[in-house]
Amino acid sequence: MAKLLECVPNYSEGRDLDKVEQIVDCFRGKEGVKLLDYSSDKDHNRTVVTVIGEPEPLVAAVIASVGKALELIDMTKHSGQHPRMGAVDVIPFIPVKGATVEDADQAAKAVAKQASERYGQPFFLYESSATAPHRVNLADIDRKSVV
Repeated sequence: MAKLLECVPNYSEGRDLDKVEQIVDCFRGKEGVKLLDYSSDKDHNRTVVTVIGEPEPLVAAVIASVGKALELIDMTKHSGQHPRMGAVDVIPFIPVKGATVEDADQAAKAVAKQASERYGQPFFLYESSATAPHRVNLADIDRKSVV
């Protein structure tokens, strides 16, 4: 049985729908990945994507979307009602079919490591993937990091 994970990345763009579509395109037509839904909110200036897939192709699609978001979103000009930490705010993985919390944790760590190496951006791992006790609670990270 193939393992399936759900991922719900949040991008700090909800007003320029051309940029949103370019980011979401990273999930379209990828073998082993299915785009389930996405929605944008102009007030929060945020887009939330819901995607499901096998761990390896899902991780690859998420990493591609991070790169596209970093290319398109200028955080020095960003404004919105929701606190944000970067062009990609959160990337939660959820075990679905045949997958475990450990599988979701491995996917999160793989995205953080590979995207950090490829794009030179820091990533905070939180909840069960946290690498330090003070990063377990996402609200604590947001509160300390938002400028």
